[in-house]
Amino acid sequence: MANKPTADRAGTAATLQRGKACLRCRKRKMKCDGVKPACQQCVRAKKGDACEYDDGKGKTRTQLLKETIAKLEDRVRELETPSGVPASVMLFDPHDFSGSSPDSFGSPDSTYLSAFPTASDSSASPSTSWSQLQGAASPLMGGPSLHDMFFDERHSPFQPTNDASVMLLDIFAPHARQCGLEIDMESLRQSVALPITEQRHSAFLNAIYLWACFVSRPEPLSQNEDHYLRLSLEALPDALQTGSYIDAIRASCLLSMYYLSNGRLAEGTYHASAAAALADQLRLGKMSDAEDVKCMKAGAYEAERIFAFWQVFNLDRCWSVVLQKQPVVNDGPAPRSMITAPWPQEIAEYKMGHVSGSSQGPTIQTFLSGSISANGFSSAALRVKASALLSQAHRLADKCYPGMKVSAQFIEEINNLEHVIALFSSTLMPIDQLDTLLLEEKYSTIVAHTLAQTAVVFLHRFFAAENQASTEKCAQAARFCVSMIKRIGEKEFGFLDPVIGPCWSWVADSVVSRLDRLEMSWPLSDTSDVVAELAIFAYAMSKISMHFPVVAPALSRLQKRLA
Repeated sequence: MANKPTADRAGTAATLQRGKACLRCRKRKMKCDGVKPACQQCVRAKKGDACEYDDGKGKTRTQLLKETIAKLEDRVRELETPSGVPASVMLFDPHDFSGSSPDSFGSPDSTYLSAFPTASDSSASPSTSWSQLQGAASPLMGGPSLHDMFFDERHSPFQPTNDASVMLLDIFAPHARQCGLEIDMESLRQSVALPITEQRHSAFLNAIYLWACFVSRPEPLSQNEDHYLRLSLEALPDALQTGSYIDAIRASCLLSMYYLSNGRLAEGTYHASAAAALADQLRLGKMSDAEDVKCMKAGAYEAERIFAFWQVFNLDRCWSVVLQKQPVVNDGPAPRSMITAPWPQEIAEYKMGHVSGSSQGPTIQTFLSGSISANGFSSAALRVKASALLSQAHRLADKCYPGMKVSAQFIEEINNLEHVIALFSSTLMPIDQLDTLLLEEKYSTIVAHTLAQTAVVFLHRFFAAENQASTEKCAQAARFCVSMIKRIGEKEFGFLDPVIGPCWSWVADSVVSRLDRLEMSWPLSDTSDVVAELAIFAYAMSKISMHFPVVAPALSRLQKRLA
């Protein structure tokens, strides 16, 4: 009798009756012993608190939470509705940040990089800081958070419900290119309805959900940022262990962009470097064997490889300039270090199975030498080229120092790169025709033009104080950016790549230098036009800083100069 199992265990001596396993074991298709209050599978996994049974004998914790939410929502509607007036459904624009103000950002230090706020620096944050929003309690005080609404008993804590996933993807979709992600959103939406084993890895999906919450600031959805950030970070090791390398790389890029956009530079650099190192280890920068991309499924995977590599490349090249560090992705003359991956094509081309499988030699090096490729004119390819130009111009500018002797070879390098920039700019849609483009294409073109003009400023800013031709070229680049800013709608700033903020600050710095020289010249010159240009840059930077706090210190410095 002493060895007789308990009542609960006796029922599991034979095969457990169908539908009697706990929700967690059913989700993972594991053998469950049906022990209550927690089965042995959950106990061994230290998930005893999460062990639930839907046996019809009582309400589950999730069902109780849903009832609580419904009661709270009724109470909220009651409080929001004036007496006698029926409640209406309030729809909000997740991209409308008209209530935010950049004026409360603190003053920066003397340089753009050192002025970036850190995670512990509240002086460079808005009066209601983003970090406070991340950790803020749900507006439903005393009840469940918004995160609780996104889960039911059929989903793991790493996965929101299908409806919530689609909602988050719909919010994210217009911002995909903004954070450097080229992906077939239609297929991604459809995939969330598949079994979890056939979906993209949770590290990648939760990074996307994180961005959906991020771009929703200051709406209540943004309070879930910390939740999805934690889920994505926790899932990354599993992505590596299970061989989901592409998803791990793309998730790391999204996490890096999130951190960098918020001024959390150390964390952003860490994830960018991790993504670049893994991409190099997997040799994503190399042309794949044409035999590997013949079937449609292999072609889709090849498209993912190509997009993942160039996502890493853009992140590495642009933000290495911002962070004043050496790029991690190497592109040397040796075959082992040479980038030979094909230019990214439009997603529609890959969906039709048109994957380039022919060798084309060194991709970036050939472009920087002035050669024009027939396959390099997709929006994604133009973005890559702009990143390469910015990085190369910054590399040349870094060679300049006071008192240096400028060699003829150095001047030739500058002239050659300036020629490539001019050729590249001629392939972009003219700024007076931006409004004829689809919005997504318009934003991509604005960013590409801005990177190219910033590259021109890098090439000439060192010589501008003494060389009139360099002064004029910097001035032309600034006026070009000003003309482009005037064509950006007030609500469109929230859809631009965050790197455009530092670019505007560098171009504005060249205008400040020109203003300083004019104010010190004799006879005195009219500076009203130059001041007006700076005011437009300040306006643009104030708009984008509402979305990306990383821009705030440079904005504060510019506003101080204009005061």
